Amino acid sequence: MNSEKKINKWRKLDNSAKIFPIISNKRFSSVFRLSAILKEEIKKEILIKATNNALEKFSDFKVVLKKGVFWYYFEENTKPIFIEEENTYPCKYIDKNINNGYLFRVTYFKNKINLDVFHSLTDGNNAMQFFKEIVYEYIELSHPEKFEIGLRTDRKQRYNIEDSYIKNYDKKLKGNIKSKKAYILKGKKLPLDAIGVTHQIINLEELKKKATQKSVTITQYLTSVLIYAINKANYLEKDKKKPIKICVPVNLKKYFPSETLSNFFSYITVNANMKKLVNFDDIVEFVKKDFEKKLQKEEIIKTMSGNVKLGNNLFIRIIPLFLKKFTVNISYIEIRKYTTTTYSNIGRIGIIQEYKEYIENFLMLIAPERVEKIKCSSCSYENNIIFTFTSILSDTKIEKEFYEFLKHNEIGVKIETNGVYEEFIS
Repeated sequence: MNSEKKINKWRKLDNSAKIFPIISNKRFSSVFRLSAILKEEIKKEILIKATNNALEKFSDFKVVLKKGVFWYYFEENTKPIFIEEENTYPCKYIDKNINNGYLFRVTYFKNKINLDVFHSLTDGNNAMQFFKEIVYEYIELSHPEKFEIGLRTDRKQRYNIEDSYIKNYDKKLKGNIKSKKAYILKGKKLPLDAIGVTHQIINLEELKKKATQKSVTITQYLTSVLIYAINKANYLEKDKKKPIKICVPVNLKKYFPSETLSNFFSYITVNANMKKLVNFDDIVEFVKKDFEKKLQKEEIIKTMSGNVKLGNNLFIRIIPLFLKKFTVNISYIEIRKYTTTTYSNIGRIGIIQEYKEYIENFLMLIAPERVEKIKCSSCSYENNIIFTFTSILSDTKIEKEFYEFLKHNEIGVKIETNGVYEEFIS
């Protein structure tokens, strides 16, 4: 009998993933959430089976995070998954000691399924592929009369876990030069670890019509409305020497061929100098030009290459992990002062036709933190786009300005919250 201990499979983290375990803690979770609103109450036992079935197709998500001498790394996780009813605020830090080491957490509440993901595991677009598989499996198991075993669609997709950053970056390019520090949102914070959530459910056709009139994309239009709302609700005249800076994540698979399930995103930063932007037309015209300039492939490669070269810097690589955590955390506190907020739009959620009758909507949420006190995200499904604010501020002035702007411009919008801001529901 072989008494040798089994050695589990392990792999390196991708270039973006390396940073998250170093900087993350209970106050800065680096967690995002995907939610599906179904048209029926969620049954726990079925959800457990659905999650395990999906995980067999996405087996590279069955990992635990381990400490190395110089970096963290992934090791195969053979422990069972825990599925619980939702009992806390969204996007909370994922504690490996109470989650069997998994870097994602599946919860449910009434007719809603949630997937919270630690960003080291993957990005929002890849996580959505895994999440859709959980939803598909749940619907199939809940309705065996319609989805007979053996007749189900084979949805096992081709993917890999390569580091597409290393594959595609240009060693010769220098990163973009930093600009001045950003305006940081002001206001009293919510008590304890509370997170306020405001979903603005927007009529997609009416929004498209207004965006088309301005000759901009939906992301550009909503970024402009966000800048407008911050300027009106949270920006004093004496603060206008600092720009409102919106960080917008970019899916790099639109620019490079990649089938990776690992992180593969970059970002652009919109720098709005409010001394020069008098009204909304000024803002939207500026945002359009800034997007067009910064979404050029050569600019995207420049940003990505700068980040990869930083991660591959010999001096950084040879620093032991315990020292790396100290130095990187100090640097990251400073880096975060260059962003007012983040807005991530993962776009349209495409669902196989026969499953649509069971699904009401999808949501995306990003964890706010002490510098970016509000973070914003959106996704669209069928006839709606849901723009979500997650906030640690005690007031909803920015959310209200955003809502009022849409209403004033004859764009249909409804409000839902997680109960922290009950007075905002109209």
